[in-house]
Amino acid sequence: MRKPAAIVALLPAILLLACTEVEPPPFDEPMPLSVPAGNNVFGPRLSASPDGDLVLSWMQREESGATLRFSKLEFGKWTDALDVVTDEKMFVNWADLPSVTPFSDEHWVAHWLSKSADATYAYDILVSQSTDQGQSWSEPLRPHTDGTPTEHGFVSMHRSGDSAALIWLDGRKTGNEIKGDPRASAMTLRYAVVGPTGALSNEQLVDEMICDCCQTDVAVSSDGPIAVYRNRTREEIRDIYVTRFSDGDWEPGAAIADDGWEIAGCPVNGPVIDAEGDIVAVAWFSGAGNKPVVRAAISTNAGRTFKKPVEIASRRSSGHVGVAIIDRTSIAVSWVQADNRGTHAVNIRGLSTSGLLGRVHTIGRTSLPKVVPQLARSEDRLIVAWTDEIAETTRVVSVEVPIVGFYDFL
Repeated sequence: MRKPAAIVALLPAILLLACTEVEPPPFDEPMPLSVPAGNNVFGPRLSASPDGDLVLSWMQREESGATLRFSKLEFGKWTDALDVVTDEKMFVNWADLPSVTPFSDEHWVAHWLSKSADATYAYDILVSQSTDQGQSWSEPLRPHTDGTPTEHGFVSMHRSGDSAALIWLDGRKTGNEIKGDPRASAMTLRYAVVGPTGALSNEQLVDEMICDCCQTDVAVSSDGPIAVYRNRTREEIRDIYVTRFSDGDWEPGAAIADDGWEIAGCPVNGPVIDAEGDIVAVAWFSGAGNKPVVRAAISTNAGRTFKKPVEIASRRSSGHVGVAIIDRTSIAVSWVQADNRGTHAVNIRGLSTSGLLGRVHTIGRTSLPKVVPQLARSEDRLIVAWTDEIAETTRVVSVEVPIVGFYDFL
């Protein structure tokens, strides 16, 4: 069979990429993307559809509770905001963020956190679904059935057929009496599937003892879902673990790197993961040995094994990382770093699958030390969003960062 001329013309370039070390592409200057969020807003979160369409959600503070709102990126602009829900008990927190995720053109799923008791960290996860692109939403339900007034949050979601699969931090044991074995009162990692009619299935305990308040993340590779989280051992080593979903169950978690961060408390600094086909990228923060460092590791076999971690940043880094796959040869990592201005820089840096680093780009700054910037790729650009304090009110800031010479070989 004769190959099309365009494919024949590309073959030398593809073969050259396979045989040489390719540097990550540089990034152009960031350009602002106006977010229709107004004032007194908090906690942006980016989610992507299977086709790569991006949705940005955030919390609008009210006199009591908050409203979960969202906007879709269309033709390079954020659309007018729509509401998911106003919840007088919504738990508004800088690190534990709600989400609005499109699983298909019509089927969207949202989650948020709602206080279940007066205790500071007593809150439940609520999940609602839409079959009309977020125009209307179903009655919310809880993916956990323990009924304890404890922490349930730091949710990551992925599509499972026509259902929503959730993984979260579950504190149902944290109300137990503290004894010699820390597992008796530890935070756990749990999983459940929410069907299109709200039915729960495949509820699982993924890990019996993990860090108390670090973000989780999940991505779907060509070999299935992969989740990352910060583990906790009896010796208080809190390194990043990865687990793969296989034959209906989550495999036992394993450390992605031997950081050896011993810390008797939660650093509130979770890992992130992205996947495109058999390319998987994980980024995280560690403070082992009192040395702050951001690292990233890449897999080219759908997460079955990872290459040696690469140091992305160290000096004055506070972590709160993001990651996005650019193409088969490179990824982008974002993080927060204290600067000399008394503010905090939002930085990005490219990393090739062969381990080559690009230069550091500062794409914005925030006066808030506690933020979790969001990073995602939209075709030939990166989209980044974070919270800032401007004129004595909190705002959501978003920028686009063009990828110079971008060509997607995926």
